[in-house]
Amino acid sequence: MVHTRRGELYNKCYRLLGVNEQSDQNTVRQAYLKLVKKLHPDSGHPEASAERFQEVDSAFRILQEKFAKARRGIVEDMQQEVKVYDIRHTAPQHRQYLSFDGIGYGTPAQRQKQYQAVRASKAQERVLEHRLSKAQASETALMKKGDYFKKHEIKTKYGYDRVVEDLIQEAISRGDFTNLSGFGKPLPDHQSQNPYVDFTTHKINKIMHDNGFTPEWITLHKDIRQAVEALKEDLRRLRARLGPVPLSGREEQQWEKWIEQQQDEVVKINKMIDNFNLIVPMLNKQIVRLNLERIGQDVLENGGYREGEKAKTKVTDVTQNDPASGSSRSSILGFIGSLFS
Repeated sequence: MVHTRRGELYNKCYRLLGVNEQSDQNTVRQAYLKLVKKLHPDSGHPEASAERFQEVDSAFRILQEKFAKARRGIVEDMQQEVKVYDIRHTAPQHRQYLSFDGIGYGTPAQRQKQYQAVRASKAQERVLEHRLSKAQASETALMKKGDYFKKHEIKTKYGYDRVVEDLIQEAISRGDFTNLSGFGKPLPDHQSQNPYVDFTTHKINKIMHDNGFTPEWITLHKDIRQAVEALKEDLRRLRARLGPVPLSGREEQQWEKWIEQQQDEVVKINKMIDNFNLIVPMLNKQIVRLNLERIGQDVLENGGYREGEKAKTKVTDVTQNDPASGSSRSSILGFIGSLFS
């Protein structure tokens, strides 16, 4: 570990990346990408070097932190001394003490747990200080720009939340929230959010819903339901022309012919089902492909039919199969006619 001035550290990082000291963030990023393509150990370039790649990567990260602090309005003292760890000149058995900010003792796993406990304790203290500072501020006082950032010079993943919180507190102090429409009234129902969906997904779904956008898998699922229902309705309509089960030989042939005519429609529906299963985001929403034989058997057994035609067919069959029925009827009519003659 060595001490160097912050300005000298930044100049060294600029030199490692091969750019001017006044370069902006985009120029630094382009130079970094150009060097990474040559220096990465897996690039296969003649200049590939793991040591050089590590130096360039560390320099790029330091400059990224510098640009981030500048965007947030943090003014750094270039003459301030900072600690720089030199891993190459450190004995391997002492490398573990360069991590975890020197906190804890024992094995690396034990030190990691102790370090996490210390971080949690410090975070709790910062939250308490932040709440106390907000409670002590008067309603008409405005937060001075720059005072808040001096307490948080370390860049964290929650930096944006702090900035938003400052803007909200300043707006409240100015009274921007006092005369809003609907002040003191409950939120409408469409503002309620599913607790199992993250905020980003909720807002994206709301934007698509407000603009009339429907995901493709939902539209396709509706088309599949309508096509299946139309297919079953056609089979029920055809089934109504036949008699009850069991069918006669002629009716059975007619039914099989109708089933074959619906085969093309089933193939078309199954293609839609395959496309739906590929794009549906949830596994439990997938659909099983249609089986025409099973659907036809269900409609044949449970569908409506005409009972009158079957009964008429039975009487006709009995009359045609009994040749003596005609002679017996004619003899009876002749006997009745002889009584009145």
